[in-house]
Amino acid sequence: MTDRASHSKLIGYLLWIFGFTGSHRFYYGKPVTGTIWFFTLGLLGIGWLIDLFLIPAMDRQADRRFVAGRIDYSLAWVLLTFLGLFGVHRMYLGKWVTGIVYLLTAGLLGLGWLYDYWTLNQQIDEINRRG
Repeated sequence: MTDRASHSKLIGYLLWIFGFTGSHRFYYGKPVTGTIWFFTLGLLGIGWLIDLFLIPAMDRQADRRFVAGRIDYSLAWVLLTFLGLFGVHRMYLGKWVTGIVYLLTAGLLGLGWLYDYWTLNQQIDEINRRG
């Protein structure tokens, strides 16, 4: 195990800008509330504004929960967010077969892409724990 931070507060705040979509909550490993934020526009903006002050705590929780290692969480999340339908984040994780499947099927018609929003932190954590 390492003492390095797994997540970046800077990325958390950048994603907070789009926080009414729940993106920062997904990044910090909170997929249930991320989904709620997505469908309610950040609890009608109120939860989104409160999260501005909660990001440092969410960042600490993610750093304690997830292991930093050879796969960088922030880079994987940027790849998922902007190139996820093409499977680039999966290729970065070393999952070449599913990455190519995503490339040929637009992220399994978007369903695989959404699945990865829910599970990307756990996928990275598993790879980093293996070394």
